[in-house]
Amino acid sequence: MLTALWSTDEPMTAAQVRGALGGDLAETTVMTILTRLMHKDLVVRSREPGDRVFRYAPTAGRAEHLAEQMHAFLAEGDDHRAVLARFLGGLSAADRKAAAELLRRRR
Repeated sequence: MLTALWSTDEPMTAAQVRGALGGDLAETTVMTILTRLMHKDLVVRSREPGDRVFRYAPTAGRAEHLAEQMHAFLAEGDDHRAVLARFLGGLSAADRKAAAELLRRRR
């Protein structure tokens, strides 16, 4: 669902989200999932005056959402250094270089 919402800068109706996902899900299922995402503060919904349907938009961009997930996973470990070492060790050389560059800029 979030991937569909991230694909555009405009809020989407449940029907539009369903269409972006390929239409295999029932619209009521899409609406249920969007409501659950809203309760988790991952999605906001709005309705224009006179409009009968809600439009949904993500509360954060893809990069911000993924970074929040990475922080949550890191917080689950007791030994953050070991988790970070394993994570960095699994990165490609280009990603390690990018991480080092970002850390240098933060100083």
